[in-house]
Amino acid sequence: MIPQDFIDQLLSRVDIVDVVDRYVPLKRGGQNYMACCPFHKEKSPSFTVSPSKQFYHCFGCGAHGSAIGFVMEYQGIGFIDAVKMLAEGIGMQVPNERNVNPEASRKAREKQVSLEQLMQQASDFYRRELKGAANAVAYCKGRGLSGEVAARFGLGYSPDGWQNLEAAVDNYQDDKLVEAGLVIVAEDSGRRYDRFRDRLMFPIRNQRGAIVGFGGRVLGKGEPKYLNSPETPLFEKGRELYGLYEGRQAIRDKNRVLVVEGYMDVVALAQYGVGYAVATLGTATTGEHVRKLLKHAEQVYFCFDGDAAGQKAAWRALENSLPQLVDGKALNFLFLPTEHDPDSYVREFGADAFEQLLVQESLPLSVYFTRELCRGVNLGTPEGKADLIRQASPLLAQIAAPALGYMIRKRLAEMAGVDVDELDMLTGGGKPQRSERGSRGGGKREYRLPAESQRVVNTTMVKKLIKWLLMNPQWAGDVKLPDSLALSDELGCFAMLAERVLEHGDAPNTAQLIEGLRGTPYEGLIDGVLQQAMQDPDEFADPSDDDRQLFQDGNARLLKMLHAEQLERLKLKERHEGLTSEETVLVGQLLREMFSPPN
Repeated sequence: MIPQDFIDQLLSRVDIVDVVDRYVPLKRGGQNYMACCPFHKEKSPSFTVSPSKQFYHCFGCGAHGSAIGFVMEYQGIGFIDAVKMLAEGIGMQVPNERNVNPEASRKAREKQVSLEQLMQQASDFYRRELKGAANAVAYCKGRGLSGEVAARFGLGYSPDGWQNLEAAVDNYQDDKLVEAGLVIVAEDSGRRYDRFRDRLMFPIRNQRGAIVGFGGRVLGKGEPKYLNSPETPLFEKGRELYGLYEGRQAIRDKNRVLVVEGYMDVVALAQYGVGYAVATLGTATTGEHVRKLLKHAEQVYFCFDGDAAGQKAAWRALENSLPQLVDGKALNFLFLPTEHDPDSYVREFGADAFEQLLVQESLPLSVYFTRELCRGVNLGTPEGKADLIRQASPLLAQIAAPALGYMIRKRLAEMAGVDVDELDMLTGGGKPQRSERGSRGGGKREYRLPAESQRVVNTTMVKKLIKWLLMNPQWAGDVKLPDSLALSDELGCFAMLAERVLEHGDAPNTAQLIEGLRGTPYEGLIDGVLQQAMQDPDEFADPSDDDRQLFQDGNARLLKMLHAEQLERLKLKERHEGLTSEETVLVGQLLREMFSPPN
């Protein structure tokens, strides 16, 4: 867990304008900077970056966040990786509780860099060799690949021979070549030789664009048809996806990503204009794959062969997807005719026909899920319905998306002839518990979310006050809430925000305040407040004195409403069971405050 004070320091030293401008050219527009949004297609700019708040917001699609959030969204990486990327750019060392030895951390980083350099040297060598390899060039042309697409994906050729890489590196005896998976040492003789020989080479890049592995396709007869790099300190098959780096822009443009089975499928689809395809690397689709894909697009399509192996791979992908599902994002499954793979289909029928097939013939996860569960089950008998519930039970418990999970349970309940509550009882609830990432700090008071409440306070007004405070943390001193009242829901969030600002010393900017809530129970509420409230570009303008007065007036009204509510509860208790001496004193205080003239 990265300490919150480090996050604050990082966000105080990086400038979001500089960070965003590296990826999206910004133009000054009054107090802020503008651009066409990188996260959806638009012709006129609605993407705004505020240097004073260190915050970005798109008034077209609603994307918003800090410099950390922007890097996460644009690169499709996690929070820790985004923090590391920003910190490295300004020379900050990220604290790591699991590795408190700075020297060991430095050496590990140096080793990673040296391995990546070796992989790049090997890739450069393979690319040079491709130009003079008639058999490899003929193979590429036979598959309809242009030089432009080959260059885009960095295709190369590993010559036939045992130690060709010796010409590409400084020291062929360097153990890092073995560690990177480029060279093998024979157990009997200790002789070194190249892992990849006489193969068309596909470099595998991570999300930073660094080459972490290779896939090599045999050009003639031979096994294996595809040879992948082994697991190395750089390369973990269950985490990486071929083509994800190269396809980032196409994925963003379409808001769609297509998962296929092979390297050549990805490259061939790109050749024909379908640039949003990626491939797993000789392994089943993992939960980490799905999590990564859902960060890049709202629509994920899995494309499999229609044979038994394809069906098995699809079901495995579905099983691993369930804990990663998010409401508002959709997974779909397409099964091609048995005589085709994506490569052959797009070459025979073209990109438009392939995309039409993808959209019209794909099965939503919910449909595929229920169809497969019911396959072979006799729903005409109580035994068959019971078997359906038995098979569904462990899978339903893994579905992380509440709304989608409910709709699937509702459909299965209908098919089993029971209602949803009965199905939940029979399957043990069917609602997964999400793991919490943990808060990076807390206030002095205990705030609860969610909680049942009988409050009459206008939640819309509270959310507006939350939004004002998020955009103007320096106003926290205006917040006055009763210490004697337990606060929850939006009120608890509002109180906690004000307390965090006051404890911070110098008032944090909007980005620091929001990042301080990442991983807390209030993260979703804050995101929803920003999403709903920030519909007006004027939100990014510097506030006026009138704005400040409106905030103060809103706080005064809120305090009176809370006092009135508290007083009514105490009066009700007095009629039924009496008050303690402390509560009697509190009633007097509340009456004086309720009827005292405004300051």
